Amino acid sequence: MEPHVDRPGQVAMADYPPEAAPRNRLASFGQSAECQIIRDTFALLGDKWSLLIVRILAEGTFRFGELHRIVVGISQRMLTLTLRNLERDGLVSRTIYPEVPPRVEYQLTALGRTLVEPVSALSAWALAHHAEIERHRASASSPLSSRSGGDIEEGASPGD
Repeated sequence: MEPHVDRPGQVAMADYPPEAAPRNRLASFGQSAECQIIRDTFALLGDKWSLLIVRILAEGTFRFGELHRIVVGISQRMLTLTLRNLERDGLVSRTIYPEVPPRVEYQLTALGRTLVEPVSALSAWALAHHAEIERHRASASSPLSSRSGGDIEEGASPGD
């Protein structure tokens, strides 16, 4: 793939597969507007529940109580907050019907539906690799594990 050049000397990161990205461009990527957009989007979707709710809403329209029953382990408060955030960002729409008691339904917006394919692919990846990930976790937490602090770069902290 030929890199796309916006301005002479500036190459867009999205045009390189990760293994082919030039190292000097990676050095400044963390401060770029492109990286900020990616971080913001990952923060939006990177919580414990958002992607799961998007995946469920891909199947259709649901009432709050239905979602609460389907998403095992989520509190009413967390479901409310997650739905509000997804609605705020234009991924989910909420329809309130003037009935007694009021009926509220949630569904994906057109923008939210654009997430269905990548979320489904990530879901399939998670199912395909779950056993392998669990094996790695088990071996890493084993008392006989050969892990040491040597994985941390000199001068870096564990969070880096």
